[in-house]
Amino acid sequence: MKHRNIVLVSVLSVIVLAVLALYLSAWSPVTLAGMVINTFRSARSPHGTLVVEPREVATPSDAGSWSSYNRTLTSERYSPLSQINTQNVRGLRVLCSYNTHLHENFNGGPIMVDGALIFTTAQDIFSIDPSNCRENWRTHEHSKAGFLMLNRGAAYLEGRLFRGTLDGRVMAYDFKTGKRLWETTIADPKTGEIVSAAPIAWNGLVFIGNALGDLKGVRGRMYALAADSGRIVWETYLVPKAPGDPIRGPQGRMPASANTTWKNAPDVPISGGTTWTSYTLDPVTGRLYVPVANGAPDYVKDLREGVNLYTNSVVVLDSKTGAYINHFPVDGGDWHDWDVSNTPSIFVTRSSKQLLSLAPKNGHLYGFDLATGHLLYRTPVTRIENADVPLSTDKAIHFCPGATGGGEWNGVAYDPQTNLVFSGQAEWCTTVKLQTDAKVKAAKNGELWMGNVPSDPLDLFGKPDPIANWAGWVYATDADSGEWKWRVKSNYPTLSGITPTAGGIVFFGDMGENFYALDASDGKRLWSQKLDGAVGGGVITYTANGSQKVAAAVGINSIGWPTKVATAKIVILGLGEPPLQ
Repeated sequence: MKHRNIVLVSVLSVIVLAVLALYLSAWSPVTLAGMVINTFRSARSPHGTLVVEPREVATPSDAGSWSSYNRTLTSERYSPLSQINTQNVRGLRVLCSYNTHLHENFNGGPIMVDGALIFTTAQDIFSIDPSNCRENWRTHEHSKAGFLMLNRGAAYLEGRLFRGTLDGRVMAYDFKTGKRLWETTIADPKTGEIVSAAPIAWNGLVFIGNALGDLKGVRGRMYALAADSGRIVWETYLVPKAPGDPIRGPQGRMPASANTTWKNAPDVPISGGTTWTSYTLDPVTGRLYVPVANGAPDYVKDLREGVNLYTNSVVVLDSKTGAYINHFPVDGGDWHDWDVSNTPSIFVTRSSKQLLSLAPKNGHLYGFDLATGHLLYRTPVTRIENADVPLSTDKAIHFCPGATGGGEWNGVAYDPQTNLVFSGQAEWCTTVKLQTDAKVKAAKNGELWMGNVPSDPLDLFGKPDPIANWAGWVYATDADSGEWKWRVKSNYPTLSGITPTAGGIVFFGDMGENFYALDASDGKRLWSQKLDGAVGGGVITYTANGSQKVAAAVGINSIGWPTKVATAKIVILGLGEPPLQ
């Protein structure tokens, strides 16, 4: 009888949660299904564990800000702040929290500039006080809830803020008031594509591209918009155009030879190559570095033979014209959904090499010498298994990293004090069996185009391993040699932004709600605390009212990530007492 009552109460609780979620999640059935399912999947989640395995510069004027997605346009993510350091970090505490009261896949990166902390959700942009979490303004932009309810963040330039939307637009807002200034359409929502990436802004231009190349017929493009008006300055197709593709602005020059690297049959359209995180720019050269995602159908390589340029690479464009300069190949011809999924970082190492560094979904850390273009190293930074085994219609193939493993939306960070590159990764494997070619070809334009046989309706990207078998890694790798100095393993994937500071600390969080401060020199855990939601978004640090603060984007609700159900919120931490509310 007692057991029966417990079951009854559990069922009623889930029903109540579902009704509330339906109201709070912009009527997205995918988000709602994920919340209900994840309530059960995460019910017995263990406490976070971390195992350490050791192995034997910004200008003063902007030191206290975090004015772009990765702090600087070159994306090092290093902060020169040292007020919070290895000696006093144990006194870190939550000062305040801003709750959006939204249930969605909250994994964007906040920025802090000119005395305001700015962040986005799928349909809202927020400005709050970076000291006490009080709201300055909140602007809502209604767009139809689709396959993904997410947005990666905003950019700032000369009193304006910029963001993308689920229905293919880019918006500009007044920084002080949140009033919309202009909007420009760069993507067609009828095809399923969205604009989810965090733009960057420089020299009067806003740089952003389209996303969701996992849908049949969607082709990746990059744009520069005039910051004052939204006019399209240039448009560059990152994979070959098809006849009849729309031309929205002056075309960036791309090599015609890319067409020969797609050996598709006439009834298999070139698809993929979109961008869905953010970008890097070198202000000295004016070169824009664009991480380009996978080709589609994701798993069925024999329908798109060749290396499929410029998917799974970092493409370098002239920021003024959008013209191709060169590219850095990472995983040409990929068949695992191993996108180049996050922003590359540019920095000068201790040995005076200018490096391009990235850690995409294939589970490796790459170091390219920018002077020569040569690959210096390719270092595994998570579990790698069956990476070269072809997928099959006859049997299911298990591979690691999985479709949601490896490096996701947050990229590497570089600490000039230690000459270490920090990378966060998921260790989560996937099992896939292919559909027949005929069935793959029969998909309609705009449909999810993976090419696998779903084991159940929830496993759209293949069957992931049980969450008892997932984990996360942070690797600290020597920037010159590519050899790791220390690494830590969490029993939860590590997907958040990673932030090293001049105080000798590395901040990050995991999908088990755990937030950590480690000693950058050896990986020793100095402080940790459980926050109210998975920590999978940006982690930034800045100065407000004369003291250093740390802010984290917390709370992920996604059918792809079985985390505790929690609302999206910004949590601000610091030393000392919480401010008066």
